[in-house]
Amino acid sequence: MANVNKVILIGNLTRDPEIKYTPKGTAVVELGLAINRVYTPEGGEKREETTFVDVTLWGRQAEVANEYAKKGRPIYIEGRLQLDSWEDKQSGQKRSKLRVVGENLQLLGSRDGGGGRSGGDEEAPAPRSRPGASSAPASRPPAEPEDDDIPF
Repeated sequence: MANVNKVILIGNLTRDPEIKYTPKGTAVVELGLAINRVYTPEGGEKREETTFVDVTLWGRQAEVANEYAKKGRPIYIEGRLQLDSWEDKQSGQKRSKLRVVGENLQLLGSRDGGGGRSGGDEEAPAPRSRPGASSAPASRPPAEPEDDDIPF
């Protein structure tokens, strides 16, 4: 039987990333992600719950997160689950923690950390016309659907 270990998360960073390097020079960043869920139980009163997830990024993804991601900024993470196990030095008890190892990240919102569209969504300037070229307007790509138009 095939196995799948895939996680997709969108949430807000709980702290600024701090980059560290392995002895061989590989960058690593530990992120905290807060993911909000709003739901309505049978009683009809809206409720919100927050789940906190630890994410580890390696290599270039870690460097990008360290440079551009800031506390409170929304971020998209694709990755896999990993269970870390160790023995507590003080109590001798076995401990374990489930974390996400990020394999892809995308910064959402504006560059200053506020809401809005993700970077790269800005419209490119119109190309300059060459002398003697037609002055007909360039065709524009279709507009992106609003969030309410997306069926999931």
